[in-house]
Amino acid sequence: ERRARMSGLANSRLKEERRNFRKSRPFGFVAKPATLPDGSQDLMRWECVVPGKEGTLFEGGVFAMTMVFDSDYPQSPPKCSFDLIDGKPLCHPNVYPSGKICLSIINPQGSDGGTWTPSTQIKVILLAIQTLLDEKEVNPLSPAQTDAYQLFTKDRVAWRKRVREQVARVTPGGATGSASGGSGGPGGPIVLE
Repeated sequence: ERRARMSGLANSRLKEERRNFRKSRPFGFVAKPATLPDGSQDLMRWECVVPGKEGTLFEGGVFAMTMVFDSDYPQSPPKCSFDLIDGKPLCHPNVYPSGKICLSIINPQGSDGGTWTPSTQIKVILLAIQTLLDEKEVNPLSPAQTDAYQLFTKDRVAWRKRVREQVARVTPGGATGSASGGSGGPGGPIVLE
């Protein structure tokens, strides 16, 4: 009974989040429930896009990611992961090889410096993830990916080069036109909603 009640709570909150996001969506961002094969929406799994912030190495990129919610959401945070780019994770010290994002506001309180609170909105999560995509915001004290961490701490020029190569792969009109590595084709459209 508790699980069913919490799932209903999660459902209600996610519907409210969807309405709020549609009303005040930041420019370039996407956050919407995934579409199931039968055409219905999966409120527990959202497909998102985070644009690279102007003035950063990530500028111009559109980074596809997924948010997966547990039945006890909003008591527990969503699991947020960037899609792989040509089969590789985003070259960022705070992104795991799987694409999972390491960020305090989406970690449960008491684990890895987690600051999650049930009042945290999806829009706030997405904006925080965009902020993480800035060289000045990298947290080298919380490395999640060895290769990116080694490059970032030992050869910043090579790290910047790799980041720009990946950004070029996920820039509309760039090499693939999609963060998933090619489904949009060259210059393929990024569907905003």
